[in-house]
Parts: sequence; structure tokens; C-alpha cells
Amino acid sequence: MSAGLAARAVRLAQPAIDSAMASHEAGDSGFLHVVVMDPRAAPGTNFESAILYEQSFGDRSRWDADYAAYARAKARMSWRTGLPGHRICETSPHLLLPDEQPLWGSAVVDGMTVGVSGAFPWFDEAFAGIIAHFYIACVKAERFGKTP
Repeated sequence: MSAGLAARAVRLAQPAIDSAMASHEAGDSGFLHVVVMDPRAAPGTNFESAILYEQSFGDRSRWDADYAAYARAKARMSWRTGLPGHRICETSPHLLLPDEQPLWGSAVVDGMTVGVSGAFPWFDEAFAGIIAHFYIACVKAERFGKTP
């Protein structure tokens, strides 16, 4: 498991992300930031060192918000709890720490946590889920010797 596999997962998800962002169906910012957490890093360890990979979409100098900070906050909250942001915010707000914002747009799939920000929250969550599933598929492909 590596940052290279995470980059590959994001690259595989990129056509869906690019298409949705270009059509403005997923959001109108035109920007996106992705944070992929290391599934082997235990919550409670240093958050920064547990980030496996990050990638921005769109010209960061033109961002109208700090999408990286939002994506990191979403990833941190989900990594800490093991739950997607939507579930924390809607059904388990008691799990929010005092300094956490109730943001959703993250996914946790079999221990694989991804936070995304820049689109509407429901699409952030969808992109996060797609990337998490692609990451797991990339790990399986590597284990079975099926990498390009």
C-alpha cells in the first residue's frame, strides 16, 4: 500500500470527477481537493503522517475557499470515528469534537478513508467513495500481479 496506489486510484476516478465538475452538476466551484488516508495508520496517531496522498483539481490560486482545509477536516473526522461524514453529522453528532465542523463529504470503505471538498457535499461523498473503492481495487490488482 502506497501513495502511488492512492494516486492511481484518484487518476482512475478523475474522468468522473472532471465530467461532473465541467457540467457543474456536482458543484459550481470548479475546484476539488482529495485527501486519502493511510488505512494502516491508527486513529490517534499523528494526522499529518497518516495522510497517504492529496491532490487538488483546478487552479489553487483561484480557489474561493480553502478546499484543502475542508477536505482534511472531513478526512480527519471520518478517520477518527471510522464513519462517513454524513452519518456523523446526521445521526451521530455526539461524536463531533468541540473544534470539528459538521461537514460531510467523506467516505470510509473497509477501513479506507477519503475526504473530498469542492463539490456539493453529496458529490464530495460520492467522489470519496469512488476513490476509496478504486484504492482497494488497486491494492488487490497489485497483490495479484495485475498492475500496468
